[in-house]
Amino acid sequence: MSSIILAPGMREGSVKIPASKSQAHRLLICAALGKEDTEIICDRVSLDIAATAKCLAALGAGIELDEAAGRFFVKPIKAADAFRGSDGLCELNCGESGSTLRFLLPLVGALGKKAVFNMEGRLPERPLAPFDDELRMHGMEIRREGSLLYCSGKLKAGKYTLPGNVSSQYISGLLMALPLLSDGSELTVTGAFESEGYVHMTEEALKLASVNFEKDGQNYVIPGGQRAKLPRITEVEGDYSNAAFFLCAGALSKRGVRVLGLAKNSVQGDRMVLDILRRFGAEIREENDAVTVRKGSLKGIEIDAGPIPDLIPVLSTVAAVSEGETRIVNAGRLRLKESDRLKSTRQMLTALGADITELDEGLLIKGKELLCGGIAFPENDHRIAMAAAVGACISENPVTVRDCECTAKSYPRFWDDFKSLALTSK
Repeated sequence: MSSIILAPGMREGSVKIPASKSQAHRLLICAALGKEDTEIICDRVSLDIAATAKCLAALGAGIELDEAAGRFFVKPIKAADAFRGSDGLCELNCGESGSTLRFLLPLVGALGKKAVFNMEGRLPERPLAPFDDELRMHGMEIRREGSLLYCSGKLKAGKYTLPGNVSSQYISGLLMALPLLSDGSELTVTGAFESEGYVHMTEEALKLASVNFEKDGQNYVIPGGQRAKLPRITEVEGDYSNAAFFLCAGALSKRGVRVLGLAKNSVQGDRMVLDILRRFGAEIREENDAVTVRKGSLKGIEIDAGPIPDLIPVLSTVAAVSEGETRIVNAGRLRLKESDRLKSTRQMLTALGADITELDEGLLIKGKELLCGGIAFPENDHRIAMAAAVGACISENPVTVRDCECTAKSYPRFWDDFKSLALTSK
């Protein structure tokens, strides 16, 4: 287990953010399901993106990565192509990537393949209901055996229904798989549509790939018999989810931080971090492909976690030094992430000296002038580790982050980038 020690404070500077993990998943899948070869520009590949690429290769796509150039070269899946084991199964190692599993599960059914997903970490504990039941109702056979998930059968066109308060990845997975079926389908999302921003990313990827669908409110009509066609060279935009750690660090520093590589008109749901930091009182300047954030007069606010669950650990760090009280609500789904993120956020910030209370579906945080510093244990959760690093910006004493290599799941070079702004570290 590796550790990193971060000194209090932060210097003024800038950082170039890596490619969006969320968008990279979607574009790789569209390329693998396409009609023609595609080149995808993807600056810095995380473990989760690599898992999706390897699984698509196991399903029959030709995928080569030039890591130095930050480019994937993708040849589409053909109907008969797949790398099968001796028992006829496509072996799909999705690691700890929930996106990989939930996006590719309906795709395996749409392709009519037999497969076994190998899940690691907390992924076997994370729910699939009611997604798996909906897939079974439409022709798939799915069974779990510990960390393995077996699936077979041919997914059928028809009417699909999913509640909006479950993982948006279920909805995105169906939107990418259903166009492959010979006949058209309908997908209805019922109730409150949480994390809708992530589904908007899927819609934009499908539009870019010339995949047709009609949307009326929370109802989708998806014609069958379609193959994607991305532009021959497609670039993944910068990642707002990972940029959030540096944007929040800027909000805690009078010197400020400039983050490069962010699309101003991005549909990424986590772009909401800018609006939330403005509500806290941070000073923000947006340019064409860059955002600069500086500390303002920070005051506590209420945050609805529903649309932006991945931002809660680092926003809680900002709240810990914002005057007054911050309430985070509608956050029950955070308990089903790489860690129980309500618990692990509370434990991490408590260890650094914050006044934070864990609620059933949220957090209550009373702001202090500074944190004390201390030792943070991220529970093998990349977002907790990175949020702890941001805590060093407003601590009186150094912050030690244990198990710091867990950030490779989404941001392999996080510590290199963060240390370029830290005063000292080791």
